[in-house]
Amino acid sequence: MKIKPFILSFILLTLACGTINQPEDPSPATVSPLTQPPPTQPAPATTTQASSVIAGCSIFPADNFWNARIDSLLIHPLSDAWIDSIGRGEGFHMDFGSGTWDGGLIGIPFNIVAGSTVPKFEAEFYYPDESDPGPYPIPQNPNIEYGSDHHILTIDTETCTLYEIYDASFDGTWSGGSGAIWDLNSHALRPETWTSADAAGLPILPGLTRYDEIAEGEITHALRFTAEETAGYIWPARHQTSEPQNEVPPMGARFRLKAGYDISGFPPEMQILLQAMKTYGIVLADNGSNWYVSGAPDERWGNDMLHLLDVLTGNDFEAVDTSVMMVDVDSGQVK
Repeated sequence: MKIKPFILSFILLTLACGTINQPEDPSPATVSPLTQPPPTQPAPATTTQASSVIAGCSIFPADNFWNARIDSLLIHPLSDAWIDSIGRGEGFHMDFGSGTWDGGLIGIPFNIVAGSTVPKFEAEFYYPDESDPGPYPIPQNPNIEYGSDHHILTIDTETCTLYEIYDASFDGTWSGGSGAIWDLNSHALRPETWTSADAAGLPILPGLTRYDEIAEGEITHALRFTAEETAGYIWPARHQTSEPQNEVPPMGARFRLKAGYDISGFPPEMQILLQAMKTYGIVLADNGSNWYVSGAPDERWGNDMLHLLDVLTGNDFEAVDTSVMMVDVDSGQVK
């Protein structure tokens, strides 16, 4: 549900402005007073760790936005308003799990291929002006998101390239709403104002919660989440679904679980996930249900255990000022 941006300069308005998807879609997708004062001193430097790795491919460089710690950043001056807009008392939902719901897998799956061994398609997009033409390697019977968005995410392990398609369908050839191709060794962003396979113009895969990371004992990247209403966009997002409004969160806004939130009573698996929310935070990447956190389906997830995180509410989070991390507006690299 996207309306084409008319005023490009809002992307750098001091972060005062800012899935389901796609550009220029004309169809549709009480804020409290601000109490957090603007920063009065430079924010502490961010730190990074090694990138998460899938099938031998690093998911962007270690000093990329997705892999940057944000636990020492200052609170954004519009944090209270943004939290109120999404829902201060509204509960969180882990939008992934094991088994099926309503006939389909729970979460956003992805495909791992050796690109030279699978067919490649010049997909037909109904938003071609903001899509990469391809070709896209798509295996026979690919893992595809169940539900309205029909995302296909594919990593080519031979080139460490990520291919993402929104609203994918097959009728003799593959087509979709929009598509984006990402060099996982690069910090390059989408052209300014372009969508991707996600409403914010960001990649989807880097923000998914994966059970492999739980098994490894640590999640070292930010997580993707959705909100019903967004306005504008901020770095590193590139696309908006409505015009900027100070008290409505923008695409690309980043939030973290408050440091003082006690996670000790949760099972160890959920402590790993909660600690990631404190250290790396969650990124607003699409329009959808409020506080829905994205992940990949996996039979090892315990659905009842994931529902323990339903106790989280917006009040347990705060938005952070990520502007101090930016090296260049056209790059996802952080200082």
